[in-house]
Amino acid sequence: MTATLQSNDAALGYEDVSDEELLLTYRSSGQRILFETLMKRYQREIYSYLRRYLGDAEQAEDAFQLTFLQVHLRAETFEEGRKFRPWFYAIATNQAIDLQRKNRRHRMVSLDRTRNVDDDESKWTEKLVGNDPDPWMVASGRENQDSVQGIVAQLSDSMQKVVQLVYYQGLKYREAADVLGIPVGTVKSRLNAAVSRLNQLWEESQSVK
Repeated sequence: MTATLQSNDAALGYEDVSDEELLLTYRSSGQRILFETLMKRYQREIYSYLRRYLGDAEQAEDAFQLTFLQVHLRAETFEEGRKFRPWFYAIATNQAIDLQRKNRRHRMVSLDRTRNVDDDESKWTEKLVGNDPDPWMVASGRENQDSVQGIVAQLSDSMQKVVQLVYYQGLKYREAADVLGIPVGTVKSRLNAAVSRLNQLWEESQSVK
């Protein structure tokens, strides 16, 4: 991978340049168009991720702005040969976690504030175990979004994180592992556990109707 690009190439053909080359060239040249290209590529995807993660549009917007600020500030720490996407998601996740911590402290003195469940449209894109119907897809087709999110919200925090990264955002197991700082095997086991738990929750929700 080349660490630099010619200025005219960046101006005329940067749409076809990899994320990694864009960041490496941005930090060496300071060409703002390169950073803006990265923002355009990821702004909708990363905002959607933060919106689901935090469950609040205002907090997601704050985390979104902080994420891109950190990308700018930490560009010098990005290692050539590393993949940009998991590095970027790790930054976004850390910003979301920091905001959650701040809000927990704030709620200790403002107990009347409540957290809304996100109702953005979402779906799972693959099955992990067995041949049973994917409970998320079944639920998405039969229930309104509040009900779907309510089921997912019953998963443990660790399960929700891998579900968000792999199913919602489409990260590979290795990328999700890098973001969360856990082994790939742990990502797979948590996803398997999440699918099993969702099957159970879905069946329970149907039995009470």
